[in-house]
Amino acid sequence: MSLRILVTFCASIALSSCFLKPYHMDVQQGNYVDMEMIAKLKPDMTRTQVRFILGTPLIADPFNPDRWDYLYIDRRAGRLKAVRRLTVYFEEDRLKRALSDAPVEPAPSQQRASR
Repeated sequence: MSLRILVTFCASIALSSCFLKPYHMDVQQGNYVDMEMIAKLKPDMTRTQVRFILGTPLIADPFNPDRWDYLYIDRRAGRLKAVRRLTVYFEEDRLKRALSDAPVEPAPSQQRASR
């Protein structure tokens, strides 16, 4: 009798684990940078002004101090949802250019003019 209970218990545990899925947390890592923040960047801004707008860079390369990299990774339920990159270049401690892989949306004034 006890063997039958043990076998039934083990079988129920084994079958129930087939239907259980582990919980995956939503993970957001890095610096979230949106289009409004990028639009505030202007050429010849100081490093302090750029840091005020974008925050501290996730990656500051010690071998290239004139480049800051901002990286944002969003994982939902264990799956990669979004990856955004923004690289900011300085020359003589002034902003020279910013490159982003975020989709470029036209400004509201340009949207009205194209209609």
